[in-house]
Amino acid sequence: MEPTVLFTVEEGIARITLNRPKRHNAINRALMTELLEAVEKVSHDDEIRVAIITGNGKSFCSGIDLDALKTENTFTARSDAKEIPDIFGECPKPIIGAINGTAITGGFEIALNCDFLIASERATFADTHARVGIHPGWGMTQLLQDRIGQPRAKQMSLSCRFIGAEKALSWGLVNEVVPHEMLMSRVMQIAEDICATLPEMSALVKELIEYRNGTTLSDAFSNERKGFRAYLSKVFETR
Repeated sequence: MEPTVLFTVEEGIARITLNRPKRHNAINRALMTELLEAVEKVSHDDEIRVAIITGNGKSFCSGIDLDALKTENTFTARSDAKEIPDIFGECPKPIIGAINGTAITGGFEIALNCDFLIASERATFADTHARVGIHPGWGMTQLLQDRIGQPRAKQMSLSCRFIGAEKALSWGLVNEVVPHEMLMSRVMQIAEDICATLPEMSALVKELIEYRNGTTLSDAFSNERKGFRAYLSKVFETR
């Protein structure tokens, strides 16, 4: 049986491809399990500096496979009960979402758990939790408003309507929109730039940025300055 997630590594860049194109990469138990295992590989492999998540075919991910949901528990696919926000959140390496097509509901949440998104001009986004009757659980109600603001998040999640790539760009949901055929080359270029940085400092900068998520600006600023003082002390001690 063909894997539901493809995983390759080349020159420090891991490429994770959701691989159920006939089902628009809809999430079943196997895909969820393999996706989380792939992200854990990124976390634990010192040779990997950055990961890219994309979809095979016309879609990024169409969300939970409602047919599979009738026969299997897709939501908790692991014995340790860790889910997308846990595994993605524990990853010290940057995860870039290369959004090649539609990202819907659970698939949209996968995208939101990435560090940032680069979108094909064909990309579209929708949150349909309110339409299909599934309770959000992978960050939709919190991560979306962090990206685009609460009023726009309410508009998207309560109307369940799609937005296109250009609107996603203007709202701050994605960093860049590129021609479809240039998506992976552009994302690879960004990944190569990340690989050219110092590994320890890259990880530290990511950690410092994310420290702000759970505290105030004042505390986060103090935390950065505390680390800077420790750095200066260490530098001058070695001279």
